[in-house]
Amino acid sequence: MEICDKPIIDVIIPAFNEEKSIGKVVSEIPLNWVRNIYVANNGSTDATVSVAESFGALTVTENRKGYGWACLKAMDAIAKLEITPDIVVFLDGDYSDYPEQLIELVKPIIEKDVKLVIGSRALGKKERNSLTPQQVFGNWLATKLMRIFYGLKYTDLGPLRAIEYKSLIALQMADKTYGWTIEMQLKAGRKKMTYCEIPVDYRKRIGVSKVSGTIKGSVLAGIKIIFAVWKYRRA
Repeated sequence: MEICDKPIIDVIIPAFNEEKSIGKVVSEIPLNWVRNIYVANNGSTDATVSVAESFGALTVTENRKGYGWACLKAMDAIAKLEITPDIVVFLDGDYSDYPEQLIELVKPIIEKDVKLVIGSRALGKKERNSLTPQQVFGNWLATKLMRIFYGLKYTDLGPLRAIEYKSLIALQMADKTYGWTIEMQLKAGRKKMTYCEIPVDYRKRIGVSKVSGTIKGSVLAGIKIIFAVWKYRRA
């Protein structure tokens, strides 16, 4: 796929109570590169949906709580389109990612036929205290285990990522909660899909993290990471 082919790119943004940040996220996505922006509302109780729509995003609602549930809901909407995209980009709705870096994220897929591109916060510039100690440790543990048991050379489980749509469907994503990102990377590895990382920047989120901002969320996410490593190794 050459860059002049102008691939169809859709964006998925899982969001739970992000009314203060979602407008910033949507407005900074380079629209000349993107067809549709889907905000997957994960049972928000604030004005996330109306704000997202006011900035031109399409919204779908999944009331079952979980990052994976939200992503799968948006993927269902995309699958029903007459023309599906060539590439899907995932990013968070809390304004911690830099949406404009989407351009660099998709280039390896367009120019080098890479199937999966992970935006690595470990390789990029991070605002001080933008990652909690438990996030830093969790990413270190996950990437260490992936290298030991799968031979996969990752430095991050970053939320900002791009994947060829056909490859995304082939992965048959199933995790509904905290294991979504590592499931994608492990399954891609098992299927021998080409992948790479690019450095991306990261800043303090607007609002409180629903996962790393709580002890319960951090513990459950850690358990999911370890479980996923063993589950897909034995599959």
